Amino acid sequence: MKKLLAELIGTAVLVLLGCGSAVLGPWAMGGETAFPYLFDQLAISFAFGLAIVAMAYGIGPISGCHVNPAVSFGAYIAGRMPLNEMFSYWAAQFFGALVGAGILFAIASGRADFHMGPYALGSNGFGDDYNGKYSLAAAFLFEVVATFIFLVVILGATQ
Repeated sequence: MKKLLAELIGTAVLVLLGCGSAVLGPWAMGGETAFPYLFDQLAISFAFGLAIVAMAYGIGPISGCHVNPAVSFGAYIAGRMPLNEMFSYWAAQFFGALVGAGILFAIASGRADFHMGPYALGSNGFGDDYNGKYSLAAAFLFEVVATFIFLVVILGATQ
């Protein structure tokens, strides 16, 4: 149970801080930044990265700090966890993401000008209505390649 609670908390923190940087940063609120695009990307990347590092130290010794279903799946495929534990991690991560998004919604909706749009809580997307207007195939290819690299790094850096 400790492992599942750790995964729930870790995923909630990742969603709150990572997605929160995209939703609550000055660039998302119509504020000016010195280097808009570069700063947006760096700030959001650092928020996700620092949240992961903090959780790796905080919950890593308890659960391994997967905080992502892809990591748990990779651990299962690598023979590092049984199938039933992977599904338990997935459930904890799903509920942790809901908790993090719920807290983020509570904070973001405290602004008078907040409105809940399709990407209001930091989700990504594809197609004509999304920033880059990338096709579903391009978005899927990126997700597959980025997830592969992510898992190679994590599985290679851990035992």
